[in-house]
Amino acid sequence: MPEGDSVFRTAQALHRAFAGTTLTGAELRWPSLATRSLTGWTTVEVVARGKHLLHRFDSGQTLHSHRRMEGRWEIRAPAPAPGHHQLRAVLTTAEKQALGWQLGELDLVPTAAEHTLVGHLGPDVLGDDWDPVVAAQRLRRQPERPVGAALLDQRNLAGLGTMWVSDLLFLTGILPWRPLSELSDSDLSRVLDRARPALQRSATRPIPSSTGSTRHGETTWAHGRSGRPCRRCGTPMRVAMAGTAPQQRTLFYCPQCQGGLAPGDDGRPQAPLGAGPRRRPGR
Repeated sequence: MPEGDSVFRTAQALHRAFAGTTLTGAELRWPSLATRSLTGWTTVEVVARGKHLLHRFDSGQTLHSHRRMEGRWEIRAPAPAPGHHQLRAVLTTAEKQALGWQLGELDLVPTAAEHTLVGHLGPDVLGDDWDPVVAAQRLRRQPERPVGAALLDQRNLAGLGTMWVSDLLFLTGILPWRPLSELSDSDLSRVLDRARPALQRSATRPIPSSTGSTRHGETTWAHGRSGRPCRRCGTPMRVAMAGTAPQQRTLFYCPQCQGGLAPGDDGRPQAPLGAGPRRRPGR
């Protein structure tokens, strides 16, 4: 799922392409919005709120979208829109066109009512409302909750997903399954104080990166590296589930650098992520 830095970068790109321009055409291929016309509306701004995109118009309406796992916005020159079943939205001006592919959510609401869609979110790591003290207070409301699952909960703070939670906890040496009650205020501050500058740096790069590198296989410290050597100590990295169904997510960690195994992790060797069984010749 795209995380806060990716969504922030998309919002900036859409804002540069559409702010101050008027829609000459729009298709919302979404059952509840299929008959709504946006033609003639002028974009005021496009902003990110955590993992949500808010496209605000001078009509007093906001087009809200959430990319979920596979969604994306593509910006190109105006052209006939594809008839593909995964295309959810088409916004066209005289010079630009935005295609919303595989969007997980699409809503049209009064701008004054945006809170009905994003008001539940905690402080946005990349937003003007970011406040690590408030984020810590929200996290502390459930002291027995594992820190990894709590950081993924957008009601506590908005913008972190499995990549950033895995990597921030690796960098601070904290096992994702430690209850918040076992973390000192200093421990929690070390995680939260790293979050904003790390995502800000990543938002300026063409692809998300916690390491500073955009080379294939070098973009993360922990995420996606199960079965591969830890970049610090060489111990094989591991992956395990965090949270409770149906909100379970995968988090990656080093048992040596982060103080042990995840609950339920038997310590057996794990193959590198994406590695499958070898095929016999002729099969």
